[in-house]
Amino acid sequence: MSNALRLARGPFGRVALLDMDRPLVRHAHPHCHILLKVEGADTQFAVGNRIVPLTDESAVLINAWEPHSYSHHQNQPATIILALYIEPRWLGEFRPNWKASGAPDFFTRSVDATSPAIRRLTRQLAEAMVHQPGGADEHERLLADLMIAVIERFADWRGVPSSLRAAASAIIDPRIRKAVLWMQADPGAVSDMNSIAVASGLSRAQFFRLFEASLGVSPRVYLNVLRLERAVIAVSDGTASFTSVSQTLGFSVPAHFSRFFHDHAGSPPSTFRNVARLQSVDFETLR
Repeated sequence: MSNALRLARGPFGRVALLDMDRPLVRHAHPHCHILLKVEGADTQFAVGNRIVPLTDESAVLINAWEPHSYSHHQNQPATIILALYIEPRWLGEFRPNWKASGAPDFFTRSVDATSPAIRRLTRQLAEAMVHQPGGADEHERLLADLMIAVIERFADWRGVPSSLRAAASAIIDPRIRKAVLWMQADPGAVSDMNSIAVASGLSRAQFFRLFEASLGVSPRVYLNVLRLERAVIAVSDGTASFTSVSQTLGFSVPAHFSRFFHDHAGSPPSTFRNVARLQSVDFETLR
């Protein structure tokens, strides 16, 4: 069963060390998302309409809101993956242009060759998370070094992506904007897409077409992103029961929430909460 081995969270977003032996459903994240192999079998992800390899010498690069899934093959050995979910605002503190890491074309390729420095920093961060789970400052320092190496190698960060100019001038249909605000206000209250389409004054087909044209993802994927990000916060930081969390997010049965979380985050919520709590413990103080 796939599990989170360690989790680090902070102003940078989050970093998960995942032991993966099962597929993940098609999903997206509002982050700059990088996947790096730590050890185990070579594997692969579906990014957009392409299958791309994750190996010792390749990284998978996923732009914010870009749909993707983990394509683990049956009977394939497990892979330990360092999954980075990085906030563009944090990256902007290094260089202003790096705020563009939230753009849909910050990475122009979904897979690229790593460097010895990236492989070394990946291993160092993974080892620090395992051996010093409470070392938040050290984790952030190593992550900063890793992200600098990643962006300088993989992104044309010196120029503002053309899509930002297009996005600045784009006008989202007001009916879609209203639907987005409804979803953001309470994703757990959204029972089905038909009701949102009708409330928006659109047919289901029109709603799906306009939504994806405006935001680059389907309404269902967008809603699931909102639910997952709230679930991550509730599971990591909160003490509420998973039954309560599932009800708040609109799941009628707690088992459905657990399956949703596992299929999107790569770990059961119980394991995710346990490793999140390790981050608040500095084992050096216990010696």
